[in-house]
Amino acid sequence: MQRKALDKIVSWIGLALTAVLIVAGCLLTWAHFFVADQVRTQLSQQQIYFPAAGSPAIADPEFAAMKQYAGRQLTTGAQAQVYADHFIANHLKAIGGGKTYSQLSAEAQANPTDAKLAATVDTMFRGETLRGLLLNAYAFATMGVIAGIAAIAAFLAAAVMLILGVLGLVHSRRTPPTEKIFTAAVEPAPALAG
Repeated sequence: MQRKALDKIVSWIGLALTAVLIVAGCLLTWAHFFVADQVRTQLSQQQIYFPAAGSPAIADPEFAAMKQYAGRQLTTGAQAQVYADHFIANHLKAIGGGKTYSQLSAEAQANPTDAKLAATVDTMFRGETLRGLLLNAYAFATMGVIAGIAAIAAFLAAAVMLILGVLGLVHSRRTPPTEKIFTAAVEPAPALAG
């Protein structure tokens, strides 16, 4: 095979891959900003605020992670995770006496006349629902961050492929048409003694 032809084939494949990586990078960038906007919009509409700095609501050691956001509105996935895991979860643990909603619900079904237990089950259900929704926001925000990182990687890979593709085409123009590659050297057949 001619070296010139191989250089052109490999270079054009690299340039096609560059185009694919640029499209992927654009789609990943769009996904990153779309997810971030949706998470911010949805969380902002909930009007959830962290307790103010120095508030007794976050004074205990189990609420230490809350202090970094004290007094701020909850608008990001990271904030949603802290609020869910270090505020709601701690309150639910205290309300349920360390039992889960599922455990308390089973107890309430066994004791249908216990109004206090029924109220605790209702509170646990609402708390676990809010906690789950906030953790979903955190998960989506994390996927948005990953999409942003993947977009940067795609654009960097596209830049490398573009450079390599152009260099390959330049090399193919400088390569003499007679230069061969992947040719096996043919050895002359041994002379027969006659």
